[in-house]
Amino acid sequence: MSDKEVDQQLVERVQRGDKHAFNLLVSKYQRRLGRLISRFVRDSAEAEDVTQDAFIKAYRALPGFRGESAFYTWLYRIGINTAKNHLMANKRRPITNSDFDAEESEGFEEASLLREVSTPENELMSKQVVDVVQATLQQLPEDLRSALTLREIEGLSYEEIAEVMNCPIGTVRSRIFRAREAVAEKLRPLLETSKGNRW
Repeated sequence: MSDKEVDQQLVERVQRGDKHAFNLLVSKYQRRLGRLISRFVRDSAEAEDVTQDAFIKAYRALPGFRGESAFYTWLYRIGINTAKNHLMANKRRPITNSDFDAEESEGFEEASLLREVSTPENELMSKQVVDVVQATLQQLPEDLRSALTLREIEGLSYEEIAEVMNCPIGTVRSRIFRAREAVAEKLRPLLETSKGNRW
């Protein structure tokens, strides 16, 4: 049984009044949703509150969930909207969390650099690459940062990202391409690559 089918069964149980089934969904997605929200809300205590708010909103909206998309895609959309609303209510611009590390970079194409043999030179290079990627992510416009984060860090498909961001797949592809190019542009001097090569 696929993850989507398991989630759908849990959702149907919640819709029939089984609160324990919702606790299982929360347990399954709390860490991932919290990590996503922390990309927008820097303060960890606030991010936890926003994550909890997102789950409360999801619980209240579950009676209307029809399973047209995967549960976590639907949940991520609620999470992103809750984070944006929180920041707007506090008159702040969404920013990326500074806790970006080598483990989270596994999805990035330059991650192989971060996993090479641990030497002082490679450790320094890894730290520099992570610092550059993190700084670049913080400077990206929100739509580019969200698309890249959902793709490379959260591992969502283009179709799922289009659902979460409520835009066409072509727009998602364009945003991810532009975000990757921005990261590549900042990494070129560090990695000593030419303009024609991304890495």
